[in-house]
Amino acid sequence: MKVYNTLTRRKEELVPIREGEISMYVCGPTVYNFFHIGNARPLVVFDTMRKYLEYRGYKVKYVQNFTDVDDKIINRAREEGCTAPEIAEKYIREYFTDTKALNVRKADAHPRVSEHIPDIISFIQTLIDRGYAYEADGDVYFSTRKFPEYGKLSGQNIDDLESGARIAVGEVKKDPLDFALWKAQKQDDEIAWESPWGMGRPGWHIECSAMAKKHLGDTIDIHAGGQDLQFPHHENEIAQSECCNGAPFAHYWMHNAYITMDRQKMSKSKGNFFTVRDIRKEYSGEEIRFFLLSGQYRSPIDFSEELMKQARASLERMRNCKENLIFLRENGSAGEMTPEEKKTAEGFDEYRQKFIRAMDDDLNTADGISAVFELITAINTQIAGGATVAFAGKALETLMEFCDILGLLQEEEDESVDPEIQKLVDERQAARKAKDFARADAIRDELKARGITLKDTPQGVQIIRES
Repeated sequence: MKVYNTLTRRKEELVPIREGEISMYVCGPTVYNFFHIGNARPLVVFDTMRKYLEYRGYKVKYVQNFTDVDDKIINRAREEGCTAPEIAEKYIREYFTDTKALNVRKADAHPRVSEHIPDIISFIQTLIDRGYAYEADGDVYFSTRKFPEYGKLSGQNIDDLESGARIAVGEVKKDPLDFALWKAQKQDDEIAWESPWGMGRPGWHIECSAMAKKHLGDTIDIHAGGQDLQFPHHENEIAQSECCNGAPFAHYWMHNAYITMDRQKMSKSKGNFFTVRDIRKEYSGEEIRFFLLSGQYRSPIDFSEELMKQARASLERMRNCKENLIFLRENGSAGEMTPEEKKTAEGFDEYRQKFIRAMDDDLNTADGISAVFELITAINTQIAGGATVAFAGKALETLMEFCDILGLLQEEEDESVDPEIQKLVDERQAARKAKDFARADAIRDELKARGITLKDTPQGVQIIRES
């Protein structure tokens, strides 16, 4: 598999540190609000990356943090008249509600900043001891110029950064480019911990470095997140981690592009965003996930009603294929596959190889989805007049092989039928047999109004529920 490495600015063969194992760290949310559709893109993209790596036989250790100590959380707590931990806990619960709807699997570890304060303090102390950081009036700053490779991830030139840098009022750092590792407590209602430098809390960048080290070690395979984190967050992570650990921080850096609205970057500060919670009032989590995977992750995608409707229609086509195969697996013809079915089934590997080639090429989910629809076309053509149980089972297995990686069609199938509905279906069948077509049509229309479509097939009546 090849991935585009932001650090080297080229596609590279993915070679793990330990054969057969991949360590991944993905920056998670600051939990002070519901996350928006732009925040959802890295969650879905790198969840898919994890699932694909597992499909390819890797043992993946996947860590995604929660930033539960931050100025935004403190300000939100003041607005709502509660504590910062209460705000964080509330929105972590809401996070899992929305990610479950998106079919994002929980990480192997979800470390929280508040649970790693001793690790962070130890990390900072090591940087001070090695001459890369200094204390000033209870704050601790990283000496950016002491890391000669600063800017290697983002391509920023330190001289250009210097020209635009300023020291804000109240800051006591020695150089405008230095960034905070520890912030002294300024007000009594600020969440704070004891440290060698007085009461305070961690800076944003140090948190991920300390948690990645704790859970994955000094050097990890893949560090991932949104494009907006490339600078300064990930740049600062590299500087402090490599100075502390004396080793490369991450071998591969992967960044997804923005989601835009009217070609403008979506962000909370601009107010041009929709939360996943709001979008879910109109669209399902799977429809949102399909939209997020419909473009290659390094390409911007523009959020619009039109594209969400296209996602709905595409997902409905996939779902119909799955439901038809489930029905035929239960009601199809007995015995071996027909010669035509065998020929179609033998062609399934062609679509598998197309899917793998797409995903191996820097996780190209757009082309991967195209391969899935080619498979669906072949299946639908074959089962138009019915199918054997054997073919339906093989086709369903192949379809779900791809969809499980993409995190689509994951809803549990409830094959039971409500007794009242079954009674009406049976009554309609009896009416058709008695040539009472008016009654049969009336029952069909009544069920249609309830969101149930009846499809008459040679194998029997297929009950299709509207999603």
